[in-house]
Amino acid sequence: MKDWKTRNRNNPLHTRHRFIFITNDINPNKNVYMKLLKGIVGGLCLCAAIGCTAPASQKESTAAPKGLSQSEAVIKTIMDRRSIRKYKPQPVNRDTMQTILKCGINAPNGMNKQSWEVRVVDNPEFINGVTELYKKANPKAAEDPSFKNMFRNAPTVVFIANDPSYDCSQIDCGLLGGNMILTAQSMGIGSCCLGGPARFMKSTEAAEYLKKLNFSEGYELLYCIAFGYPDEAPDAKPRNAEKVKFID
Repeated sequence: MKDWKTRNRNNPLHTRHRFIFITNDINPNKNVYMKLLKGIVGGLCLCAAIGCTAPASQKESTAAPKGLSQSEAVIKTIMDRRSIRKYKPQPVNRDTMQTILKCGINAPNGMNKQSWEVRVVDNPEFINGVTELYKKANPKAAEDPSFKNMFRNAPTVVFIANDPSYDCSQIDCGLLGGNMILTAQSMGIGSCCLGGPARFMKSTEAAEYLKKLNFSEGYELLYCIAFGYPDEAPDAKPRNAEKVKFID
């Protein structure tokens, strides 16, 4: 396979924009990739409610709730979504994650640059290994009896990197994540966007794990998203509608 780092970085449809699962045997010298999804299907945030061509096993959970129109189902998905900080131990299967990721990369983005790179980690050895380093640097975190890993105990973590040479790359990455968390919500999967763990991943203590994510040269880890089956149902936090105004 041709080294994907050496290909034209200006090609917006290059495979460097796709997502990669990090497997048990990855190392800095040998990268074992899942077969990349072929093609990109249409749909932006609507995919969060209609499933973005979900596999048959997921179609029931991604269908619009009975009695709701398509627009009502989209609005319900958005309004029902919460940041989940407690997860059940069972992992999210990769077929489900593939649907979430596909909807993510169909997010709107500037000039179709797709100025993101995505790495998916569901390998307990990776998650537990970097968590041990986190605990050494933050010993108080381990004092919480419910603490299992630094990603809010989630079994699956998505790492998103941006291209800082493009001034709208962070916006694009935010839209990517928005599609993903709404799609997850529509499928009964909880999520939480995480900044603190991303900062630790960029520290000297966690350098070896950041290297394992194998982002292309010039790309920087921006944030990560925890995914898993919710083990809590938090209430919505208040929003300040006064910050939104129409200008006549």
